[in-house]
Amino acid sequence: MTNIEKIATKTLEVLKERNVQPTPNEYNKEFCNLAKEQNEKIEECNLFKNLVSKLTPQERDELNANDIQTFEELIALLLKRVHIKNVSTLASIIKQALSPSINIHLDEQLTNFSIKIGDSPELIFEEDIQKEMQKFLEKRFTTDQTLLKEKTADIAKLVTLMGKHLKEAINSNQNSSSNVTSIKDELASIDLEDSNISELVALQNKLINAASSIETEMSEVNKKLSTGENHVKDLENKVQNLESQLKEAKKEAIIDHLTGLLTRRAYDTEIKTIDKNFERENIQYAIVFFDLDHFKNINDSFGHEGGDTVLKTFSKILKSQTRENDILARYGGEEFVATVEYKLRREVLQYLKRIKNIVNENSFNYKNNKIKVTFSAGVVLRNDHKTYQDAIQKADILLYQAKNDGRNKIMLEDGLVI
Repeated sequence: MTNIEKIATKTLEVLKERNVQPTPNEYNKEFCNLAKEQNEKIEECNLFKNLVSKLTPQERDELNANDIQTFEELIALLLKRVHIKNVSTLASIIKQALSPSINIHLDEQLTNFSIKIGDSPELIFEEDIQKEMQKFLEKRFTTDQTLLKEKTADIAKLVTLMGKHLKEAINSNQNSSSNVTSIKDELASIDLEDSNISELVALQNKLINAASSIETEMSEVNKKLSTGENHVKDLENKVQNLESQLKEAKKEAIIDHLTGLLTRRAYDTEIKTIDKNFERENIQYAIVFFDLDHFKNINDSFGHEGGDTVLKTFSKILKSQTRENDILARYGGEEFVATVEYKLRREVLQYLKRIKNIVNENSFNYKNNKIKVTFSAGVVLRNDHKTYQDAIQKADILLYQAKNDGRNKIMLEDGLVI
């Protein structure tokens, strides 16, 4: 009997002693333990060890905590990993989060890092990459805060300077007014019949001196006001630039720069209002998840620029067929979401059929290429679900069901397929 046969026999005996059924998992676990004790190198047992070595540190911790020793248990652990499609979406969100919101100038390091996680989204789960992301986030917050402080300080300085000039102008005018009032009183007190020429000459001199003084003071005031005016213009320009940058940052948070549709963040805000109207006034709406089929193949064949053209064109089609009171957003990557208010179910069906016909009957133009594009979609009616979260999760499930069933399908919860 070979050593392996002995280990196999011993494995069955140990399981019997422990009153454990010799299922494939239990047998494999005990067999590998005994082989290790006997210093017998079994390829299948080493294969499991090699797979474990490729897990992330967090996954290895969970493996040890739950005493995972079989391939079946390992598969259950690996199924918890994030889907590659969601990884790409997460990487895109992280790239946006790393980009400064006010100081829009990106340095070369951040640009290279963004390209790296864009090309290989799975890198975001590596510890070194996560530490690098943390550093960029800290730098982004510091940069934005510093810029805001600088702009605020500039405004404060200029306001203080303007206050000083205005105060001096007011005081100067008050002094001049006081001098003129004094001269006026002297004029009123002179009895011209009894006055002699010397008194009039003296008064004339006072008037000339007062006028000269007023002229000098007003000249100085005008110079200071002119300087202040230049400072005010500089201030206005700086404030306008700051407002422009803040508006641009706000716009980027609301509008997706590529498609012109709402961002995921803006959609999450808008849907709260839509759902409140549903709960309060029973305004019915449907949730539609769109996803372009084989989009990776389009990027591979025509490059990211070609892929961007397809995304923009598909967005224009959605926009042209979606009413203004409905909301439309780029949910992430090549995935889009729409909420469509309706009174009759057939209104939703007509909306979906119009979009499908336009996409299927036309080609997307990129340079001299005509690209055929299809999409899959999952559709639910909000009224069929207790909460919005339940509804959107079901729409997502229907979308993936449509993709798994061959793509180029719109799947509704009642089983209808368009």
